[in-house]
Amino acid sequence: MPTEIWVIVGLCVLGLLLLMSSLARLYRKAGPHEALIVYGFGGTRVVKGHGAIVWPMVQVCRELSLELMSFDVAPQQDLYTKQGVAVTVEAVAQIKVKSDVESILTASEQFLTKTDQEREGLIRLVMEGHLRGIIGQLTVEEIVKQPEMVGERMRATCADDMSKMGLEVISFTIKEVRDKNEYITNMGKPDVARIKRDADVAAAEAERDTAIKRALAQRESAVARAQADQERVLAETLSQAKQAEAQRDLEVKKAQYLEVTKKQQAQADKAYDIQANVMQQQVIAESVRVQQVEKEGQVKVQEAEIARREKELIATVLKQAEIERQRIETLAEAEKQRLMAEAEGHASSIRQQGEAEAEIIFKKGEAEAKAMNVKAEAFQEYNQAAVIDKLLTGLPEVVKALASPLANVDRITVVSTGNGDAAGLNKITGDLTKMAAQVPALFETLTGMNMGDMLGKVRQIGDKAAKPPENGGTK
Repeated sequence: MPTEIWVIVGLCVLGLLLLMSSLARLYRKAGPHEALIVYGFGGTRVVKGHGAIVWPMVQVCRELSLELMSFDVAPQQDLYTKQGVAVTVEAVAQIKVKSDVESILTASEQFLTKTDQEREGLIRLVMEGHLRGIIGQLTVEEIVKQPEMVGERMRATCADDMSKMGLEVISFTIKEVRDKNEYITNMGKPDVARIKRDADVAAAEAERDTAIKRALAQRESAVARAQADQERVLAETLSQAKQAEAQRDLEVKKAQYLEVTKKQQAQADKAYDIQANVMQQQVIAESVRVQQVEKEGQVKVQEAEIARREKELIATVLKQAEIERQRIETLAEAEKQRLMAEAEGHASSIRQQGEAEAEIIFKKGEAEAKAMNVKAEAFQEYNQAAVIDKLLTGLPEVVKALASPLANVDRITVVSTGNGDAAGLNKITGDLTKMAAQVPALFETLTGMNMGDMLGKVRQIGDKAAKPPENGGTK
């Protein structure tokens, strides 16, 4: 079912397109330069400026041109004027079909089936007949001198005949008029001779007047030249005198101006120096004033900054410090109460601990005292051999301490000159020996005791030390 519908729609569209194509072929349009004459079924009608459908077989359509027709009107036979002079006239005519419907129908009746040449031939015959009649009514002089009048009479004469054919004469212009007897040529000779004569007379009179005026002009020129020379010499003399006076006055004026200028220049220089000094003082004063104003402004800025910082300090630090102080006081009071409670709680234990520590210290001191007594008794037993042993056992440490700076030396270069035992490596060991030999002197300097005296006080080897008396007795 849908397929049949689409087929029907397609056929309808195709039929519509064929109908429109047929109507387009039947529709005839008339341009602005033509008119369509449609005759047959419905009678004769004129179509101009639009279109119309021309039905085939029952109507016929033909075009009728409304364009301007231009053609020459030149009769082959001579035309005779009012004076009987045979002339040949060539003219150009501009004719067209009138634009109204009645004139178009009239023109279609006259020329619709004729060609352009046949139509122009008929019109030319009518125009030549009227031209022949008009030329016979005029003289050669009128034809030659008034061609516009001939054209006007042609348009007026032909208007009725052209209107009967549905036409109108747009213009009619005479191109050329000539004759075989040179009438037109001779017609102008009297005028030419007269004009030539008048021209020769006028030229002679002009030459005469020119000669007279030239002579008068030369005389006046000579007189004027003489007067001009006299006046020139007088003017030159007066001018030279005036120039000399002017030069003298100029020199005087220059000297006066120079003097005045120098005075004014000197005054201006002095005034400039004075003004420069004044301006310099003003500049310095203004600079000082500006610096003072700047300093005042800086002071004000600093004061404002100090005030701002004070307010900021008050707003930030002092208030916070006050809050912190109150907090610390509160915490301190709480800590005080806590410590007092703890102190009261640990007082007894601390006292007991102190008493125990004192007892320990006492016992420890008593033990150290006994140890010192034992050590003293042991020192009393020392003799020279023990002292010497102590000195000798401590001597390597002393020598090591003295030689420790040499350990920081990266490299030693020994230059030997062969000077006895104090040369080469022996010099280094000799120096170390000398440094070790200086230890007793260093000991005596530091302790203030002579080592020989101290060793003399030590018990000799083999002597027995005296035992201390018991129970506090003396020895």
